[in-house]
Amino acid sequence: MKVDIFAGGLRLHDVQELARTAEAQGFSGLIFTEGGRTAYLSVAAAALCTERIEFNTGVALAFPRSPMVTAEVAWELAEASHGRFSLGLGTQVQAHIERRYASEFSPPGPRMREYLEAVRHIWDCFQNGTRMSYEGRYYRLTLLNEQWSPGRSRYPDIPLYISAVGPYMLRLAGELCDGVHVHPFHSRDYLDEVVRPTVAEGAARAGRDVGDVTLAVPVLTVVGATPEEKAKALRTARNQLAFYGSTKNYARVFEHHGFDGVSARLNDAMKAGDRATAEALITDEMVDLYTVAADWDDIADRLIERYQGTADRIVLYFATRDWRRNPPAFERWAEVARDVVARTGG
Repeated sequence: MKVDIFAGGLRLHDVQELARTAEAQGFSGLIFTEGGRTAYLSVAAAALCTERIEFNTGVALAFPRSPMVTAEVAWELAEASHGRFSLGLGTQVQAHIERRYASEFSPPGPRMREYLEAVRHIWDCFQNGTRMSYEGRYYRLTLLNEQWSPGRSRYPDIPLYISAVGPYMLRLAGELCDGVHVHPFHSRDYLDEVVRPTVAEGAARAGRDVGDVTLAVPVLTVVGATPEEKAKALRTARNQLAFYGSTKNYARVFEHHGFDGVSARLNDAMKAGDRATAEALITDEMVDLYTVAADWDDIADRLIERYQGTADRIVLYFATRDWRRNPPAFERWAEVARDVVARTGG
């Protein structure tokens, strides 16, 4: 397994500092999320100051941008990073796409399918000079004059990932993508019984080997050197589980383990601004299922036990927070990353 860290919301100069540090300390990659700051600019900043570490947008939003814009930016980032860039796309939820970005959302599954096809078609046109001729229901691209093409690249085969929770997107990942960004809110059982088999269905439908689809799995951790540190980490994890679990689209992850109705109650508590009630709904059993908890000396063992054989890449969810607030803890995460990579052949 490779071991990455999440990064997002940083100023570009901070991105470069983090990238240099992460590369020097042996992390496999940086996964740039898109929230208040764009993922693409962060990748560019990091790529220009490093030589080895890999980058993925996990995820950049698809629908607010034309497939042409996304394809062009990805093409340039692959060149800037000398082939160390993978494009990860996601749908976000309907309210954000329609009300924050003033863009079209429905139907997200078929729209994402066309988006992926269009991006790959554009890349083919860039590399091979083929005629632009993508005609879909949601996207129509029929014009690309030579002066508007970036031309051939030394790195044309850009790995394409999507984020996926539900069955449609998981099958789509297996059918059309090089990788899937699993949601941080998951369990090992959910990976084995839902995620991997559904991705395999999509791969089989397209005549592909599911082994060619990389699973990148973010990990919520509860780790510390003292009882006080562990208690703080546990509260952070409960809060994150409550936030994710309150999203109705993710209720299936609770329901898979028989926690029916919890997502709706979390949603009510979050809408009321009652974080205490939301956190209290996250039981110890849920923490055991959806996070990895251990002492620093044991966390590498627990990560390997939980994810080896299922995940191709694991993404340390809270490591960047420690880089900013607790540098000694970030150095411990680097030790963990090097250990996991060495022992699993990452």
